[in-house]
Amino acid sequence: MTFWLITFVLAAGACSLLAFALWRGHEGARPAAEFDLNVYRDQLSEVERDRARGVIDNDDAERLSNEISRRILAADKALQEDHADLRSPVAMRYGAIAVLGAVLVGGSFYLYRDLGAPGYGDLALATRIQAAKVARAERPSQETAEASLPAAGIDPNAPKSYIELIEKLREAVQQRPDDIEGAKLLALHEMRLGNAAAAHVAQADVIRLKDSDATAEDYATYADMLVIAAGGYVSPLAERALAMTLQKDPKNGVARYYSGLMMLQVGRPDVAFRAWATLLQESPDDAGWVPPIREQIEELAFRAGVEYELPPLRDASLTGPSAEDIQNAEELSEEDRQDMIRGMVSQLSDRLATEGGSPEEWARLISALSVLGDADQAALIWQNAKDVFGDRPDALAIVHETARRIGVTQ
Repeated sequence: MTFWLITFVLAAGACSLLAFALWRGHEGARPAAEFDLNVYRDQLSEVERDRARGVIDNDDAERLSNEISRRILAADKALQEDHADLRSPVAMRYGAIAVLGAVLVGGSFYLYRDLGAPGYGDLALATRIQAAKVARAERPSQETAEASLPAAGIDPNAPKSYIELIEKLREAVQQRPDDIEGAKLLALHEMRLGNAAAAHVAQADVIRLKDSDATAEDYATYADMLVIAAGGYVSPLAERALAMTLQKDPKNGVARYYSGLMMLQVGRPDVAFRAWATLLQESPDDAGWVPPIREQIEELAFRAGVEYELPPLRDASLTGPSAEDIQNAEELSEEDRQDMIRGMVSQLSDRLATEGGSPEEWARLISALSVLGDADQAALIWQNAKDVFGDRPDALAIVHETARRIGVTQ
């Protein structure tokens, strides 16, 4: 409340000073005829001095004096008749002051409400950086994050025979804890079941068993599973996995994407923006991390205080319907437009089922079905996508993000 009171007093004070100056207007200003009169009088005095010095003869001096005197009389007459108030009309001044007050006081409060953070303490840049360091050091663990989420259940659409095979695989891995291939299979199929928590445990065994032979891809897969199990949160454990990934492969896209996400989560949008902008510039359009970056980077740039224009997709096949498709749809009735959209969705669905496609196309299909109100079919497509991309966590993450956003992941 104190902040708002001080702000109002300052804004009102500034407005009052400007209003006072506006109200006085040109008070004390002299009309042009008065300036003319002074000039003519000086000219008349100059003529008399020139005649006294003999510079001009009496006839010329008399003629000049008469002419200047005539002008003096005209200027004096104009001055006597000019009694108008040089200031603006009263109504206009009241209106200008009202507009001024609305702009200064009302506009200031509107801009602060839109751009500021009411109730948030004033923080210098160094203070914000220090707060981000504290948030990063004290953020919740992987276990805490997973415990805060609903328990992950078995995919209800998974065949019973498949679930039984997974249970047998779990038992086999438990009996042979040093079997690398068994751990790999378990991590893969737990992920396909949607059990990311169990999947990252199995992937940790893979890394343990490989020891120094563990690759950047092994660590990236592990980090991806950790983030998915934590509901998109990058925990300290996931951060360590990302660090190992980048140590082995500094160009790894999954690790660079999640590293930027982590900096965003701890309050460093500036660092996150630089990481994502560089990654976006260096990545092909079909990379798994490109869609989530493109969806968030403009807002991230705003939070980082950077002017940024999202570059167009280089691959035109990922941009959706053509301009001709859109124009044709606009010319149709609502019912025909819906039929047209359903036809396009059906064609995409058939092609993905028979020929396969990129994770972006699967995500687009889920999003389109949601727009059409067919949430059940969208959920089914999500389940199919888990089978298709179960062995590619980075690709599955793209589809998962869209499915999560529209609420069909459960």
